[in-house]
Amino acid sequence: MLMIFGETLFADDCIIYRKITDSSDMDKLQTDLNRLGKWALKNKMRINPDKSKAVSFTKARVKERIRYYFGEQLIPEASSFKYLGIIICNDLNWADHVNYTLRKACKALRFKTRILKKGKNNTKRLAYTALVRPILEYGAVCWNPYREGQVSPLNRVQKRAAKFENNINESGWETLAQRRLSPRICAPFSRHTPADGLGKR
Repeated sequence: MLMIFGETLFADDCIIYRKITDSSDMDKLQTDLNRLGKWALKNKMRINPDKSKAVSFTKARVKERIRYYFGEQLIPEASSFKYLGIIICNDLNWADHVNYTLRKACKALRFKTRILKKGKNNTKRLAYTALVRPILEYGAVCWNPYREGQVSPLNRVQKRAAKFENNINESGWETLAQRRLSPRICAPFSRHTPADGLGKR
């Protein structure tokens, strides 16, 4: 995504990655960064190295220190980063993102219950499906939890919303796991299907 301000372009959520098997691959990745820097300068685009992170995904027990530069500035090494609202850790554990999602959803649920304390049950349900549930489901096709310690806290948010609506048994509500299933089934198909739905010729 590009945001235009005057004659300067700002890049948001840009990722460069490469499979690293030896030092030559690291040199190639640094070359990619150098080329990006020249391209950004040519197109009057600002990329802030202070907001950039270098993350290595590996199973190796002993990890080499990552040293990549953007211009003359060292890109700080990190164990996780947020991309399009999803927290990705270098061990591909989704605990941090689940906790982040829970905090956002609980905050939205508290706001809903405070505002609609005397509201009708149908209004409460609409508020939950419009304001809270989208937070619980955002990007879930990527981070779909399977561990009980991550699944249960998410389910408790919906249970609290149902209780607020006087629907103790969540009657008529799909579980969050059921709602996550359909996007996960469709994701591989949509990845290989053009947006116009016409399929490949």
